[in-house]
Amino acid sequence: MGVQEQYPFDVEAVRADFPILDRRVGGDPETPGEGDGDDTPLVYLDNAATSHTPDPVVDTIADYYRGYNANVHRGIHQLSQEASVAYEQAHDTVADFVGAAGREEIVFTKNTTEAMNLVAYAWGLEELDPGDNVVLTEMEHHSSLVTWQQIGKRTGADVRFIEVTDEGRLDMDHAAELIDDDTEMVSVVHVSNALGTINPIRELADLAHDRDALIFADGAQSVPNRPVDVTDLGVDFFAFSGHKMCGPTGIGALYGREELLDSMQPYLYGGDMIRRVSFEESTWEDLPWKFEAGTPSIAQGIAFAAAVDYLEEIGMERIEAHENLLAEYAYDELSALGGVEIYGPPGDDRGGLVSFNVEGVHAHDLSSILNDYGVAIRAGDHCTQPLHDKLGISASARASFYVYNTVEEVDALVDAVGEARDLFA
Repeated sequence: MGVQEQYPFDVEAVRADFPILDRRVGGDPETPGEGDGDDTPLVYLDNAATSHTPDPVVDTIADYYRGYNANVHRGIHQLSQEASVAYEQAHDTVADFVGAAGREEIVFTKNTTEAMNLVAYAWGLEELDPGDNVVLTEMEHHSSLVTWQQIGKRTGADVRFIEVTDEGRLDMDHAAELIDDDTEMVSVVHVSNALGTINPIRELADLAHDRDALIFADGAQSVPNRPVDVTDLGVDFFAFSGHKMCGPTGIGALYGREELLDSMQPYLYGGDMIRRVSFEESTWEDLPWKFEAGTPSIAQGIAFAAAVDYLEEIGMERIEAHENLLAEYAYDELSALGGVEIYGPPGDDRGGLVSFNVEGVHAHDLSSILNDYGVAIRAGDHCTQPLHDKLGISASARASFYVYNTVEEVDALVDAVGEARDLFA
């Protein structure tokens, strides 16, 4: 059986929902799609940075602006009521998607980074003191690492890092040593955006809770491509972004256990998050609105729910199987090329991305050459500079896959990498 025959759904039917995949590239970037050498089919393998947006989600945004564009929670008129209902129901949709108890546990944020900062400032500044510690991992994205680092500086709390093994997994014996009676928070990436490693969140949650600590998981690279249930994971906080899961930019979500969010003070202040204001005092609106100050990203929030509906129609189990298929195939084919070093666990034990370097070729040069073949990948440190320092490299190339990618596109990647290797040989 060919690899294509193992697809868990009709990939070509999915691709039809993404007109951008018909782009041809290679022309003047200031006039995209207008000739001048645009003759190479686009192979988009930069999905860990941002995914593309299908027509049904784009249509949802257009429908809002064309049909019921109004502010939420402010007007009695019909347009405001329609917008408010749609925006509130979007919270319900996202809550159901990740197994939250209800909309009270889902705060819409700008992205995963803002969700991380919300908890760090609204919870961390209030709860952390000198002598406390926060436990991260060596594979954390800067959105977690830098945020808790700065909170540690402000509060005097220690920030510790669980070591990453040579195979790209967390050293769980080291984790058990670091998480102690002074630990207040464990903040860990669910799926590494650099290594592809799928971390044992439930095991880490148990270690944290045994020490009366909380756990925050960064789901930016897991929620888009595999079934996630925050209750099963045992997390206290969980964050993810819409733009990595077929949604628009400018919208993400923070899951927090209701009793925790209820006990926290707001991170931002202003309109819509208040219940009663006097010249002397203010009281806050119910969850989740007390954390959504000002006019929110209404169209984006409604479209976020449309993206969830789109993914659920395909089926998250099938999406996970498809990404695993492509990641394992890419891992095997790149390994067989020779002269390619791949980072992280084997292809059958990772999320839907492969980070690698080609001997004698800087990752930025490799990305530039691949671009000439129409292949779009990420090159750099992927917002994980300390991890790259540990690996002894300044940068790496990363190919990341999604629902619309195909085996043929992986073949195009491998062929282009081979050409680049031979060019620098």
